[in-house]
Amino acid sequence: MSKTIDQYKKVIDRCRSIFTKKAQDYGTSWRILRASSLTDQILIKAQRIRTIQETGVNKVGEDVEGEFIAIVNYCVIGLIQLSLGAGKEEVSVPKAILLYEEKVAEAFELMCNKNHDYGEAWRDMRVSSLTDMILMKIMRTKQIEDNLGETIISEGVDANYLDMLNYAVFAMIQMDELKNI
Repeated sequence: MSKTIDQYKKVIDRCRSIFTKKAQDYGTSWRILRASSLTDQILIKAQRIRTIQETGVNKVGEDVEGEFIAIVNYCVIGLIQLSLGAGKEEVSVPKAILLYEEKVAEAFELMCNKNHDYGEAWRDMRVSSLTDMILMKIMRTKQIEDNLGETIISEGVDANYLDMLNYAVFAMIQMDELKNI
């Protein structure tokens, strides 16, 4: 598990770096986005990853890893939006980074708990399966959003964002490991 913790933190460091740089460039203009718009952004990224995985062709040139980073960051932004509400004024970059840290810590704790119970089963999965899991979670999230956040027995949007974030991190860990073979 200590290997996973180190790898997880390295991936999150890369994601945080991109988030921070974009926040410095754009501010927190994402504050205007509703959760449903963020879910759709995650869908676009995950669908592009799946298309590249299925066809083996990347015509845009941006790598798959960058798309997984975007999924992590959009999930964090979604979690922030769920806690603060959308359409409100921007927050300062330092405040955004603090909120980012809080949401990533929540995802990390969930990952540790699930890794304990599932015995790191994700390590035996293919990156393509992790992509499919993200797409499935997106479809679930869209259904919950269409039901105005109401569920009968299921977890809410926030739980799905946390799972998608962790699946994207797992995919990047696996891709890093494949590069080092």
